[in-house]
This record gives sequence, structure tokens and C-alpha cells, in this order.
Amino acid sequence: MQSPIDPKSPEMRRRRFRPIPVRLLVPNVITLLAICAGLTAIRLSTEGRMELAVALIVFAAVLDGVDGRVARMIKGQSKFGAELDSLADFVNFGVAPGLILYSWTLHDLNNAGWIAAMVFAISGGLRLARFNATMDDPNKPAFAANFFTGVPAPAGAILVLLPVYLSFLGVPVPPVMLTTAYTLLIAFLMVSRLPVFSGKTVRLRVPPAMVLPVFVSVIFFVALLIGYPWHILSVGSVLYLASLPWGWKTYRGHERAAAALAAAPPADAAPSDPAAPPFVPPVAEPATDDRPARLN
Repeated sequence: MQSPIDPKSPEMRRRRFRPIPVRLLVPNVITLLAICAGLTAIRLSTEGRMELAVALIVFAAVLDGVDGRVARMIKGQSKFGAELDSLADFVNFGVAPGLILYSWTLHDLNNAGWIAAMVFAISGGLRLARFNATMDDPNKPAFAANFFTGVPAPAGAILVLLPVYLSFLGVPVPPVMLTTAYTLLIAFLMVSRLPVFSGKTVRLRVPPAMVLPVFVSVIFFVALLIGYPWHILSVGSVLYLASLPWGWKTYRGHERAAAALAAAPPADAAPSDPAAPPFVPPVAEPATDDRPARLN
């Protein structure tokens, strides 16, 4: 019987103090920066600095989109990083937006406003848990890989702050009951079974002649976002909400096509006629040969 390894042995010391590759640290550092942004947004909202608080939520959403791509680019994926990313999403896109809205106007309803903020935060957590549980579902059809089930948590955080963006543009603050209903609506969309187009499987190949125009367009969009952040976020949120019926319609179209394909008979199957007699394969007649038996 093999004796257990001594925890004080040189081998265990080498395992304990083995350096972690940098490629595993970089994505996790980005995720931790996103958590810091979400927590700081909560603090700024309690201090009344709403513009900076909302900007940090948007910054956290940008970091959330960057860390996964960086991890795949440098091959730094890890189970620890995936769990840390889920925790960051719950803090940044569930807890932080709910508390920002409560500090902004939901506190006027006292307990009812706090319940709406909690429902949104809990919906964000449930949305993330369902995503993690069904990510490797073998029964999922192939076309479903291009759709989310429910509004994703980062998009929900951006959408739920739409009344705040509009107030920054000079639009009168809506009644607190309307803001509460809108918060609950976005929370429902996050935990619903609504198919939402993700675009994950879309691969856009940029021709060499279009590389510079694409770079210029991206820089122009970033400049617009920096110069007119609340205009861009307001228009983007409205367009995203308007695209939800299109995603549902596209998914149903794929479902109908898949059902029709499954119900169709095979292409090589001949149509059956109930009035026709049953098919009997011909029996080959014994061949006659006049040659002597020794030559057969």
C-alpha cells in the first residue's frame, strides 16, 4: 500500500508554491477590476453622484465583454475564472443597478421600492445560475446556440437604467410607480424563456480593403459614446428592446423548420400506394450450362 505524501516533503512544497501562469492571471485581474467598478458604483450612488455611478456600470459591462475574449485569445480559461466571472456579473449587473435605482428614486416607495430593487437583483442571480446550468445541455438544438434564454444580465443592467439616462438628458423624472413597473419588467425579461438573439455564432470576416474603414468606424463610435454617452445609451436601449420580438420570431422560425425537417420522410423513400400489391422481389431462375460438369 502506497504511503500518503508528507505535506512537508519537497514535492508538496513545490506543488504549493508553483507559480501561476500569467495567462491565467490576466483575465481574472480584469474581472476583479469589474467587481471594483460595480462596488464603487454602489458607493457613488449613495453619495448622490449618479452620473459616475452609471458610468461605472457601463465600464463594468465593457470589462465583462473583454475578459472572456482575452481569456480565449491567450488560452487562459479556467474553472476558477468562470466562477469568478459569474460572481462579478451578479454584483455588477444585479446588485449594483438595483441599489442605484433605489438610491435614485425607488426609495420614495419605502418597502415597495426596496422589494423592486431586490427582485431585480435576485432575477440577475437566477438568470446567471440558469445560464451556467444549461450551458452544456446536450439536448439543445443546434440553432439555439445563437440565442440566449432571457435577456442576459449585462444587457438587463444597461436596460434597467434607461430612465436614469433620460433624466441626464433633461427628460422629466418619471413617476416612481412607472420606474418600479419598468424595473420589474426588465427583471421578468431576464428570468423569462424569451429567446434573445446573441450573435455568438456570427463570424464577420472583414475584407482587407475594409480594415481601415472598420477601424475608423469603431473609433468614431467610441468617440460618440464618450462625447454623448447618455444619448447613445438611450438610443441603444430602445433599439435593443425593439429587437426582442424579432429574436423571438427568428427562433420560432428555426423551430418550425427543424420540426418540418424531422417530420419529412427520407429523400430515398418511395411513396407508398395502399392499392398496389405488395412488392415481391423476383426469384432468379437457375442458369443452364451445356458445358461438361468438369468445366463448371
